[in-house]
Amino acid sequence: RVTNRHPLMSSTIDYRVISIGALGAHPLWNEKGEVRPAHMTTTLVRSDGATVLVDPSLPAAALEARLDERAGIRPEDVTHVFLTSFLPVNRRGLERFGEATWLISEGEREAIGQLLVEQFRDAETARDDELAETLRREIALLRRCEAAPDRIAEGIDLFPLPGVSPGTCGLLLPTPRATVVVCGDAVPTLEHLEAGRIHAPCHDVERARESFTEVIEIADLIIPGRDNLVMNPLRRPF
Repeated sequence: RVTNRHPLMSSTIDYRVISIGALGAHPLWNEKGEVRPAHMTTTLVRSDGATVLVDPSLPAAALEARLDERAGIRPEDVTHVFLTSFLPVNRRGLERFGEATWLISEGEREAIGQLLVEQFRDAETARDDELAETLRREIALLRRCEAAPDRIAEGIDLFPLPGVSPGTCGLLLPTPRATVVVCGDAVPTLEHLEAGRIHAPCHDVERARESFTEVIEIADLIIPGRDNLVMNPLRRPF
């Protein structure tokens, strides 16, 4: 457990990795093809009565077990779910948290919503009923997601990191000891961080590079999209 309390702050921020993610194939391990199931790192952040689960990527039953093992809580205790992007890998277990408020960046919500609606219309025009029904469910899930405010709770701020997807967005946790960034696939693994490599494929390579740079410029501690919490190698030990 990592808990940080500033003497002038009444809130306590608790952040921990619930499940460490993995790439289906790690390009910096010289892997090709799908060699393992891909899933995102899932993080729990708590502050001022808010219990925020980031990227519920595992299937619901597995994620429920991890929550118990890592934090001693049940899905009903989660008040907010935050998606760093709307990619399917980020949200396999999302519907298990039906009592929580689902949040996503406004940019991601708008861009993906427009794309899904266009695809749905094309599927209807082509009379592809199966695809249309799949897209209808996707649209319903996205509509259930609210545009996240700039601050979810005291000490839990949005940190826009577009590029991998149109509105990829992380969380900034400015604690007294260190600045922590939960960054999703803006920085996927430690190897990507050390090599200065962005995730591929991505929506906008140039913006992804800018977002990667923003993370390493501001973060002391980084929670990558597919790895455990790591120290920023460009920072001095603290």
